[in-house]
Amino acid sequence: MSFYETALKSGNSIFAVAPMIDWTDRHCRFLHRQLSREALLYTEMVVADAIIHGPRERLLSFSPQEHPVALQLGGSDAGKLCEAIRIASDYGYDEINLNVGCPSDRVQSGTFGACLMRDPGHVADLVAAMKQVSSVPVTVKCRIGIDDQEPADVLPDFLARMIGAGADAIWIHARKAWLQGLSPKENREIPPLDYDLVHRMKRENPNVFLGVNGGISDLEQAKAHLSVMDGVMLGRAAYQNTGLLAGVDAMLKGSSPAGVATVDADWLALRDTMIAYAEHVIASGGRLHHVTRHMVGLFQGYAGARRFRQILSSEATKPGAGTEIISAAFAAVDLAGETERAAERIAG
Repeated sequence: MSFYETALKSGNSIFAVAPMIDWTDRHCRFLHRQLSREALLYTEMVVADAIIHGPRERLLSFSPQEHPVALQLGGSDAGKLCEAIRIASDYGYDEINLNVGCPSDRVQSGTFGACLMRDPGHVADLVAAMKQVSSVPVTVKCRIGIDDQEPADVLPDFLARMIGAGADAIWIHARKAWLQGLSPKENREIPPLDYDLVHRMKRENPNVFLGVNGGISDLEQAKAHLSVMDGVMLGRAAYQNTGLLAGVDAMLKGSSPAGVATVDADWLALRDTMIAYAEHVIASGGRLHHVTRHMVGLFQGYAGARRFRQILSSEATKPGAGTEIISAAFAAVDLAGETERAAERIAG
């Protein structure tokens, strides 16, 4: 039984951090895992051709501490996707996800990503083929439609085909994608969100794991969606305000008010863990900035957060920068004061 089947059977929700190109690399995921033991983490989208012909170790390796972690694949050729899955199987991912939502020019030129929304029959064939070679769940991340498609018409058919092909879960970004005229950034902001349609899809498919993504900015909103959906996925909000991830586990367990559970985070332990991790990265030939660039969003709203960001953004990028920069950045934040204020919010 996959963890998605277990979640459906038990009624437990899944919180995921979305795959984000140039952001959710292995160093980012290591940081996120320190903040939440429960969150499902995704790689950046990795194109099947790159896995077959490129530097596999660099593209696919990750720390065992990152589990559960899902590999998102980009591609539209069943043979290549299946070969990529066979290669990736040696690395121990917990899920394989097919990207049917990215609208970038690079993806369009390869006729995959959101382009595939035009041909749900082909996507169903891809999923069925991927299921044949994967020993872990195969899932799909899609949009509600593209261009001039009417989402209320195309999304039910698309989901039915994915379900018929054996998809273990479907993550739905609740916006259309416009493949011409909007940049990828604009496609994350301009097309209107249609949560009502996504919620209706869940009510019409009670026995299928459906998760929602798009425009969800905090844990209060996430919790509201989980009253309807099986899962919720945050992208930019989880990256740019990384500290909110410290409240995810308590939110999922219902043991603390969403949005203030970060009071339980052991920030000094996190500092020490990230220092040790960064030392390992540097010793392996990496740079401090490879780690610290993902930490800039940790203390949104805290006293000293601006100085924290300044130190990491300016000092950690210098040649030869060492992990004392992390210590200096943490020292700039009023952690004790924020803990007291958070406790007051809970009590009051």
